[in-house]
Amino acid sequence: MILVTGGAGFIGSNLVASLNERGVSEIAVGDHLDDAKARNLAKRRYAEIVAPDDILRWLEGRKCEAILHMGAISSTTATDEHAVMAANFELPLRLLEWCTETKTPLIYASSAATYGDGSLGFDDDDAPQALARLMPLNLYGRSKARFDVATAARAHAGIRMPPQWVGLKFFNVFGPNEYHKGDMRSVLAKVFPAAKKGEPVRLFRSDRPDIAGGEIVRDFVYVEDAAKVVLWLMDHPRVSGIYNVGTGKARSFTDMMRAMLDALGKKPEIEYIAIPKALAGRYQYFTEARMERLRGAGYDAPFTPLEQAVERYVTRYLNRDDPYR
Repeated sequence: MILVTGGAGFIGSNLVASLNERGVSEIAVGDHLDDAKARNLAKRRYAEIVAPDDILRWLEGRKCEAILHMGAISSTTATDEHAVMAANFELPLRLLEWCTETKTPLIYASSAATYGDGSLGFDDDDAPQALARLMPLNLYGRSKARFDVATAARAHAGIRMPPQWVGLKFFNVFGPNEYHKGDMRSVLAKVFPAAKKGEPVRLFRSDRPDIAGGEIVRDFVYVEDAAKVVLWLMDHPRVSGIYNVGTGKARSFTDMMRAMLDALGKKPEIEYIAIPKALAGRYQYFTEARMERLRGAGYDAPFTPLEQAVERYVTRYLNRDDPYR
């Protein structure tokens, strides 16, 4: 049995899909299955659903092939510190302890939000001192950074760990099954309905003079590529540590929107608006994963180029009656 926490969510449901494509269906999905998330799993095969509050109790006396911990409170505007730390630090810490005791591999989702404004770079050095220097911009990023530090500190101190432990700093992941995420969806998913109707696409323009042309850029990675990294790690149990998951190439939101409009056969019409005051000081203007460590660990599969990934997302999912993977 493989436990996928957050398995009805965005990355989690795509992991379940990728496992199914391998012929794996002995999967326990740890998640709340509301109507929106249920559609993410409608085409999938899995053994059971486990409520997040019941995961630790469910694990008692069990054996798992691996725990893929994708579940989290992932809102970058969340303010309830008790709830966020309980979900994003305390639960994964208990899972780490369980995996250590039962000798079970643990692969968990960290985030590029741990890098804050990027002024310290995007080097996925997993030395505790390097991780502790990062300055996330929001509570979500701080919760992920805290668990990264705690995990790396144990490993570097020689404290007993699971046979494999991996934290993945996912950059700007986009693709099918993100529709339930509301404001946390990718910009592409949010603007697509208006773009399909021929309405102008609106993007934030940078309010920082050091951002050339006002172009905000991110390292966009297609969700199926993110899932492939997780499966590769399951196939390579000797690889442990904290790694970036991105393409290694920053692209602008304008590039992404032009690719979407090309896939729709629409004439590009993009308007730029001011960044809301609520996001002042909490917005990432630039992200770009350094990928040397993951490549050095042996991962050599290519990442889907932005234009190809956007075309795939639009034509196979967003522009169809059934957009779910």
